[in-house]
Amino acid sequence: MNQKTSILLYTYFYKEGPLVANNPIYKPVLVGKKLQETYSMMIGDDTGDNISDKNKYYSELTGIYWAWKNTAQDITGSCHYRRFFTAMPVPFFYKLRYSYYWLAGLYKKRYGLIYTANTAFFASRIIDKNQVLDIFNTYDAILPQSRKLKYSVETHYKRYHNANDLKILASILDQYYPDYKDAFNSVLKQKRMYANNMFILPQNLYESFIEWWFDVLFKFESHIEFDNYTGYQQRVLGFIAERLLNVWFRHANLKIKELPIIYFKKLKYD
Repeated sequence: MNQKTSILLYTYFYKEGPLVANNPIYKPVLVGKKLQETYSMMIGDDTGDNISDKNKYYSELTGIYWAWKNTAQDITGSCHYRRFFTAMPVPFFYKLRYSYYWLAGLYKKRYGLIYTANTAFFASRIIDKNQVLDIFNTYDAILPQSRKLKYSVETHYKRYHNANDLKILASILDQYYPDYKDAFNSVLKQKRMYANNMFILPQNLYESFIEWWFDVLFKFESHIEFDNYTGYQQRVLGFIAERLLNVWFRHANLKIKELPIIYFKKLKYD
């Protein structure tokens, strides 16, 4: 790959906000735009082939689907308005915080995250095109540093979501993708997970992953009733997508570069 390689890292917004990554490889997209009550000039996920009206169930996945169906580039990525990959070393002054996280019992929760209010300093450390290209000279894919969980992926899901979701997912894989069952069972037993539906992938892997991802998600959707999910749990397809992402990458057995995520906490919406 070289400087002529086209790269777009889509930055998904839920409402208009500050653009932290002022770099041409970053493309802000307003997800769920079809459901927005106020007009926005920001490009949305509501044109062409889209599922924008399902945003409250799919979360950022409506933006990811729109990018897949309506754009094309050599390398495609997914990030959030307040979460970005960084390829730079964690600064020493921030490493000092890790001792506090240990004492406060937050180490696992904050593992892989640079959780900061210092937008001015860390905005310049967001991954850029040259860093992406350099990584892909050695690696197949870029994913967030896997998060450490207190429980297994299976137990974690059952504690915080509908336990029956995993049974539905297992039955879908049994019927349509039996060769993924070993990866599924392995992911459920582990205590590490790639979170937030973030990735950077070259075109061939991007197409393979996204096509499989949404096929399973749409099959899952056909087995549930959205009315049974309320409040936070309405984002059920987003939660399922996170687990499925881990399954696909476990099955694919790629050379993955895990990167820390800069989390700009002051940008969190009310």
